[in-house]
Amino acid sequence: MQFLTQARLAMAAALFAAPAALAQTTTLPAGPPVRIVAVTQPLPTQPQYTRVDIPILRDGMAARSNGRVQVTLSTHAERNLTGTEIVRLVRSGQAEIGGGTLTTLSGDVPILDGVDLAGLSPDMAMAQRIAEAVIPVANRDLERFNTRIIAMFPYPAQVVFCRAPFASLADLRGRRVRTFGNSLVDFFTAIGAQPTSIGFPEVYSALERGVVDCAITGSGSGAAARWPEVTTHVSNLALSWAVSGYFVNVTWWNRLDPAVRAFVEETIKATAAAQWELGALASRDGIDCNIGKQAECRIHNLASRPMTEVVTSPAEIARVREIFGATVLPGWVRRCGARCGEIYNEVIAPISGVRFGG
Repeated sequence: MQFLTQARLAMAAALFAAPAALAQTTTLPAGPPVRIVAVTQPLPTQPQYTRVDIPILRDGMAARSNGRVQVTLSTHAERNLTGTEIVRLVRSGQAEIGGGTLTTLSGDVPILDGVDLAGLSPDMAMAQRIAEAVIPVANRDLERFNTRIIAMFPYPAQVVFCRAPFASLADLRGRRVRTFGNSLVDFFTAIGAQPTSIGFPEVYSALERGVVDCAITGSGSGAAARWPEVTTHVSNLALSWAVSGYFVNVTWWNRLDPAVRAFVEETIKATAAAQWELGALASRDGIDCNIGKQAECRIHNLASRPMTEVVTSPAEIARVREIFGATVLPGWVRRCGARCGEIYNEVIAPISGVRFGG
């Protein structure tokens, strides 16, 4: 798992003190007002929301358009959503822009799951290359739902949090593990765990009450959601990156004035670029905040009850790769169809180095 060095983390922490500076400088000519409803992140406490979406997507859009473009921005939790509804929300026009995790949305569009299969990308650089390569393919399927991805972005490395000690994946055999998306279900089934599907906003209480023994989420997302209060051990093994998309309603998008459309697209892509940077930085920062390293905790909140870090071995990383090739990838192709296997081998395999079917 490739986390950034502390020196780069310190440099980037200063950068994210003023994330609005990451937005492009293009302004919008005067014209009729444009009102946009956007629902982008699971919780209002997440840095992806407070450090990126609010200053760039909401405030930056208004400032750079001299108030012409106004974005009403909210989170899944504030709209009482679990996150699975984002494609349908955008398709129906209840929101012009939506943000959602691809694996969570793959029930509607199975090809989306192929971007971030469990064990596919050992580091974030590979995850970004795959995401950008798949956007045109994914949009061919999404446009049947009157939606389109403008840009993709990650959360911090998706790692395992548990209520009781563990030293390796093998120790999770028999434990109930909160997962999201089918590929994580396949992965945890392969190691003998019991996958359980729970929406992100409800996971804290599920851990607190013992409904699940462990749960997977971003290292920093768990910190933002106060999971150290209800768990004791956290792994630094990245199983996936919760790659997500900024979706738009195609009918609305096509009706926009071309200058406005270009302005909004530029802003969304600037927002996504900032999210990739934040995702890389927040991966190690999330672990450090969870285990109580105050000096290294610069993005998330320091845990009031420090956790124990479970350090990954090279053998464990090799085991993840083995499970991906033998179980996760074939399982996805079975669900998605032979066409998805062909797309994977054409678009993703040259980047991942693992082919479907040999």
